[in-house]
Amino acid sequence: MSWIREGELSFFERLCARILKAGPMPNHVAFIMDGNRRYARKCHVERQQGHTQGFNKLAETLRWCLNLGIREVTVYAFSIENFKRSKDEVDGLMELSRQKFAKLLEERENLKKHGVCIRVLGDLSLLPLDVQQLIAQSVLETKHYNQ
Repeated sequence: MSWIREGELSFFERLCARILKAGPMPNHVAFIMDGNRRYARKCHVERQQGHTQGFNKLAETLRWCLNLGIREVTVYAFSIENFKRSKDEVDGLMELSRQKFAKLLEERENLKKHGVCIRVLGDLSLLPLDVQQLIAQSVLETKHYNQ
């Protein structure tokens, strides 16, 4: 799934966006990626599928933020506590990170078009080297953008 999808709002989504835009709009919102494992259990799917669905929902949410003109979004995605999970789950999360940061880099032109600036905070040295490199490249390539 693409991080930035354009022109895909349904009639109902456009209607909701118009209603939301009629009121005050925040400049900054933050999301905590939580509940993907609970979602997987509830839907009787593999844990990794729950994490993938969580990312897909984040991408949809970011599309809404872009459409609504919310200029800054913070996403809390992985804490040190997550390293206490099983090796398989942590490896799966790292693989998902690899895929998604690689996808970001494939979408350079859309990031540039919308002025998306990526910043990643935390102790990145705890992550696998290849994930660190993908993150660093994403941050470097977008550091001059302003949204």
